Amino acid sequence: MLYSSTTGSGNNLVLLHGWGFNSELFSSLIDRYKNQYSVTVVDLPGHGQSYDVDGGIEDWCDEIIKVLPKNPILMGWSLGGLIAIRIASKIKISKLVLVAATPKFVQSDYWKLGVDANNFNQFYESLHSNPSKCLKRFASLQTSDKSQLNILNSLIDKRPASTMSLEQGLNILLDTDLTQELTKLVVPIGAILGSNDKLIPNEICDWFRNNNIATSVLNTGHLPFLHPNFTLSI
Repeated sequence: MLYSSTTGSGNNLVLLHGWGFNSELFSSLIDRYKNQYSVTVVDLPGHGQSYDVDGGIEDWCDEIIKVLPKNPILMGWSLGGLIAIRIASKIKISKLVLVAATPKFVQSDYWKLGVDANNFNQFYESLHSNPSKCLKRFASLQTSDKSQLNILNSLIDKRPASTMSLEQGLNILLDTDLTQELTKLVVPIGAILGSNDKLIPNEICDWFRNNNIATSVLNTGHLPFLHPNFTLSI
């Protein structure tokens, strides 16, 4: 099974991290919510203390589901948000919270609310030559706050993700389109975005709201959950 850890008591809350990092990134959220929720964090396949899992998003989701508590509030950040959308279509959850996340990460002819595909492909090229440098470049796009950047870089150095899982994660980000799937979910959905996010365009706010997804925007980059005004109650 994948690595997971549960802290606190109350209704179940699950936190899913993003590409290249691990669940330790949520330590401040655990401290904030452990008296209100039973908070479960999961290391994605090949990340943190979890083993590699062959396959793509379906295989990752099936393994994650094995360690989830019943009927949780499911919060996914970045890649974790994409995975959370897919899990929400497979099992019963009470609420879906997308943090700096999108149902389609990379732009296409019909979807302009993502990362430019050519720029995204540069991560593939740099991943094989120097994985650590690639991850730290990715981290530098997420925040201009030096203390936040230090947190990201320390996690990269402390528990580096496997090359296999990094490749799988990039493929999931590049190929997955859950726009229709997200709009068909029948659970409450919220989105929390950063106004200075270099990876998720602010214009996606309109798309979320037009699809009845409650959306809030914080004055931050790609790490809204580290903002002092972050709250799950949106």
